[in-house]
Amino acid sequence: MKTFIAELEKAGLGQLLFDEPLAKHTTWKIGGPADLMLIPAGKDELVSAIRLLHKHGIPWTSLGRGSNMLVSDKGIRGVVIKPRDGLDYVRFDGNLVHAGAGYSFIKLAVMASKEGLSGLEFAGGIPGTVGGAVYMNAGAHGSDVSRIFRSAEVVTETGEVIRYEREEMQFAYRHSILHEKKGLVLEAAFELAPGDRLAISAALAEHKERRLRTQPLQLPCCGSVFRNPTGDHAARLIEAAGLKGARFGGAEVSELHSNFIINTGQATAEDVLTLMSHIQVTIQDRYGVSLIPEVLVVGER
Repeated sequence: MKTFIAELEKAGLGQLLFDEPLAKHTTWKIGGPADLMLIPAGKDELVSAIRLLHKHGIPWTSLGRGSNMLVSDKGIRGVVIKPRDGLDYVRFDGNLVHAGAGYSFIKLAVMASKEGLSGLEFAGGIPGTVGGAVYMNAGAHGSDVSRIFRSAEVVTETGEVIRYEREEMQFAYRHSILHEKKGLVLEAAFELAPGDRLAISAALAEHKERRLRTQPLQLPCCGSVFRNPTGDHAARLIEAAGLKGARFGGAEVSELHSNFIINTGQATAEDVLTLMSHIQVTIQDRYGVSLIPEVLVVGER
């Protein structure tokens, strides 16, 4: 690790933060320290860093805006890569929009509306970055990333930069090929359609208002904790089982939306995991349904 850090510092690939508390970087406000957090200066620097990581055999984890992620209380060993300013950009080319992995997915939807381009209205309330949205095939309101995705530039775990077209991404419900083939999105292209600016803005506003009204977004949370089972909704099952308000330690099932677990102030990752397990066991016992986590659990256990 020392040799790697020396090479990293010599190459000037970005900002280095040692023993960085990851609770500062997740929307749940939970998570132990990263051995090292790297905030790359740009796309080329990020690729060079991953090549160095591969050369030295050091594990790495990517972290966008920290939504949809639960970091363990012991934190993450190795390096956490947080694309930020260097991958925080957008450009429009007719009906195509190209966005860096670090660009806000919500902001992308707003910018598209200003350009009079339709297709991203569903994103008007989905937290996180473009890179995370592609990785998870993020979706809402009957649409998802796969509907508008054109291509993505991805750096593999060996540092090779490749391009994935839509048909190569193996998109499914909250899934992409990047779940099996480790890689980090550098830039994604989405194909939109011309539309009425006022109508697009109205749809975005409606989706945002609904989320604020039905989800506990003013409190530390990660978004939906469980995937919706086929033909049903996780929230309906959890509420029907009487689990709204269920609590373990500082983690609590939201009274506003039962598929959200909130951090009431001092929740640990173990609190959340214990509560998640209780929910899963209860739903399995009562309804014979296995709830699969949508949230990504990462770090040393």
